[in-house]
Amino acid sequence: MNNEILEVIKKYEGKKGSAIPILQDVQEIEGYITKDSIRYISEHTGIPSAELYGIVTFYSMFRLKPQGRHLIRICKGTACHVSGADNLDSGLRTLLDLPEGENTTEDGKFTLLEVACLGCCSLAPVIMVNEDTYGKLASDKLSKILDKYE
Repeated sequence: MNNEILEVIKKYEGKKGSAIPILQDVQEIEGYITKDSIRYISEHTGIPSAELYGIVTFYSMFRLKPQGRHLIRICKGTACHVSGADNLDSGLRTLLDLPEGENTTEDGKFTLLEVACLGCCSLAPVIMVNEDTYGKLASDKLSKILDKYE
């Protein structure tokens, strides 16, 4: 693991603003960003660990925990919000048995991620499962959608 991360760090050596690309490449390698990875990157780049952690926790593209086999993105943009995105969120959390603060199912099958916009405002409210888009949803349709994914 550390050899691969060191190669990533060397790739961006001396380049300003390299923290995000380094973290993206490391997440691609490991599947998520570990605290050990943050420490390692910090030690070899001089970027403070707190700064790296701040980046990882600010941007929704980064994960501090493993992601499920299927990623469910729920749009929380204005159009979706006013069209019932919160009801979909509650419905998904109930169906997936996800307690508040958790976003990946215990069996590792699904990860639920809130996003600012999926770019499908005319279909609001919208979710994406992997790369499949489902719009004009109500909570009663969610179970049938999730059943499609093994």
